[in-house]
Amino acid sequence: MLDMPALPVLPKFPSSLLSDFKSDEVQLAVGMDLVQISRIGLSVQKFGDRFTQRIFTPCELEYAMSSPPLMSERLAARFAAKEATLKALSLADKGVAWQDMEVVRHADGHCVLQLHGKAAALAQANGVVKTALSLTHDGDYAAAIVAAIVAAPGAQGH
Repeated sequence: MLDMPALPVLPKFPSSLLSDFKSDEVQLAVGMDLVQISRIGLSVQKFGDRFTQRIFTPCELEYAMSSPPLMSERLAARFAAKEATLKALSLADKGVAWQDMEVVRHADGHCVLQLHGKAAALAQANGVVKTALSLTHDGDYAAAIVAAIVAAPGAQGH
C-alpha cells in the first residue's frame, strides 16, 4: 500500500458571509475553463499587443511578462479565469469587456477575481455576493474554476 501524504487542512468557509441569508436564498454558481497554453502563446506571437491589450489588464500583463519563460502559461491561466467567470456569472453575450474581469495576484501568491465596469455592475445586479477563483497549469494546459455565491432576488442580504 502506498504511503499517502496527509491532505492539507482547508480553510473554513466564513459562515458570517452567509449569515444574512436563509439556505434557500443563496445558490452556488460555478464556471470552469481549460485552455491550451501553446494556443495563447501563438496568439501573442501572431497578434502581439492587439491581442494582449484587448484581453488582459496592465497588471495582468506586468505579472505575466515579469518572467518571460512563464508568460504564456500565466496568460493562459488568466484567459481561462475570464472564460470561467463568463460561465459562472452568465455574462456571455452581455457585452462585458475582457478587461472587466481581472485576476489579481497577492504577495503570498494566491489569486482573486476582481470585477470592474459592466461585469461588476451585472454581477451586483444579479446578486453575486462573493467569488472564489482557482487557477492551475500543467504541461500544455491551464485551467480555472470560478465559484460564486449568488443571492436569490428578494433575499434579505441582496
